[in-house]
Amino acid sequence: MCGIAGIIAGNSESYQQQLQNMTDAIAHRGPDSAHFEFYPNAALGHRRLSIIDLSDSGKQPMFSSTGNECIVLNGEIYGYRNIKTQYPEYAYRGTSDTEVILAMYHRKKENLIHDLPGMFAFAIWDEEKQQLFCARDRFGEKPFYYAIGPDNEFIFASEIKAILASGLISPKINQEALSHYLQHGYVSTYQSIYSNIFTLPPAHQLIWKDGKVMVSRYYSLPAKDRSISLSEAKEEFIHLLKNAIKKQLVADVEIGSFLSGGLDSSSVVALISDLLPQQTTISFGYDNESSELHYAKGIAERYRTNHIEIHEKKQSLVRSLLKVSPFLDEPFADRSYLPHFEICKAAVKNLKVVLSGDAGDELFGGYSFYSVENMMRNHFSYQNIIAKFGLSLYGRIQQLSFVSQQNLKYDSVLDFHQNHVRNFFSGQERSQLGVQGDYHQPYSFSPDENSMNDIMRTDLEKFVPGNMLVKSDRMAMANSLEVRTPFLDLDFAEFCIQLPEQLKLDREHDKIILREAMGSYWTEQIKNRNKQGFGSFIEDWFAEDELIRFSDSLLRDPDHKIFKLIDFNESQKFLNKDMKHWNLLQLALWAENNKIHL
Repeated sequence: MCGIAGIIAGNSESYQQQLQNMTDAIAHRGPDSAHFEFYPNAALGHRRLSIIDLSDSGKQPMFSSTGNECIVLNGEIYGYRNIKTQYPEYAYRGTSDTEVILAMYHRKKENLIHDLPGMFAFAIWDEEKQQLFCARDRFGEKPFYYAIGPDNEFIFASEIKAILASGLISPKINQEALSHYLQHGYVSTYQSIYSNIFTLPPAHQLIWKDGKVMVSRYYSLPAKDRSISLSEAKEEFIHLLKNAIKKQLVADVEIGSFLSGGLDSSSVVALISDLLPQQTTISFGYDNESSELHYAKGIAERYRTNHIEIHEKKQSLVRSLLKVSPFLDEPFADRSYLPHFEICKAAVKNLKVVLSGDAGDELFGGYSFYSVENMMRNHFSYQNIIAKFGLSLYGRIQQLSFVSQQNLKYDSVLDFHQNHVRNFFSGQERSQLGVQGDYHQPYSFSPDENSMNDIMRTDLEKFVPGNMLVKSDRMAMANSLEVRTPFLDLDFAEFCIQLPEQLKLDREHDKIILREAMGSYWTEQIKNRNKQGFGSFIEDWFAEDELIRFSDSLLRDPDHKIFKLIDFNESQKFLNKDMKHWNLLQLALWAENNKIHL
């Protein structure tokens, strides 16, 4: 895993200091080495975290065998050894996965992207074409940001802080992105918090040529469900998942696994035991709190892993926020980023690479609100105006159930999901705060408002890259740790996306396919356990006097930078020690850490 940066401009060597500043800003992404290469019109920089081909032949920026092309890559190309055999005509000089992309480019040029697996963000400068070709992986595991400088320089990097470190951009706040953050607690994966710094969305490619930028989608989620029986699905599920894990176990350093004791991470660990004679697992829990450590220990004992339990005493929340938040270049309200940072910090003492169970809930139907929504759609009468009117009249006489109340508020289950689940501030409340503009993220498919599979697809294109993978990437890279996600292997993920809904959830069960396929691999203790994740209840956090004092110092003072963004008087109505309060506190902390220009 690495950090990449570059400046495409005439007389590129005159930008040496700016490029150095950019790579220095993301040194945490690649502490092992820093390198730079220059063409007359392209300057490329790289910070390396050595995982595959630890020799100098694996260093980047990497020239092709002809010297005409040069690549910087952040990520891993899974199954690259097999891909390499398909391009025997290329004159390889090392054993890295990066060089395989150059071999593919020589034969297929930009069309290589359709055959490239893995998690990646890369840029290839083609000296002959005077063109930069960039792409980001299908699910958004690795980030890519870019901007246009004052002299039409094309500037790109793995993180926003690197672009700002170039000194070539004066960032301006993006009102739509700010509104999206206030509503959802994160910035859309299609935007950045700044209107003049852009993100390359997942599954998109970018070509810079003659001073012009062309962005296009190269991949869409499969939009149709398959017809398959449970018995057939179980067999294919295990085969594809084991193959995904096998590909992600390739490295020249030891690989371990996060083991929370949940169904997803336990499944990954179980299948690794079929592939490796020994594995290291890492679990994390705060002392004196309800944790999953005993569940994880049961799996570790069953598979005789080299198990590391991290018991952390709860640190000062304020000190943790001040330490960790600078690694987030945009406002981010997912409270689990703090413990996620701690487990990554603990893991890197023993490992450079870990496998994670992320994205299982979106693929298998694991969230509790999916079950609620599945029930709701069978009762919604939103398509019947008369029924809805009658329900409204009945509600004046008798207390309505939760489902009936939502029936009146929302037009469909998808509408409920988009505007109720994981939502902080409503449109009216955002207007009260003085934030105008709504952003509606495009999708690669047309969602059916009655389809639970399509609701999961929207989460895979919205929440997963915008929140989950941002947290995973930034917290891991802050500690120079690589995290791999087997569930997002293309073949496995596409298989799960297309499974019929009834193989994921029904009225009584969630994650049906996972439970049926992997149940025999688990301990009895975890088979029927309730879902539990990182993070405490926010009310408990606000019960700490130190956090309240810190909040008051930022949110009760009209001179603080956050009030360049939102109305001070209106904001005071939302400081009620709840998630809206936490959302505003994270925005205030971000504003203090970063430049604010409207």
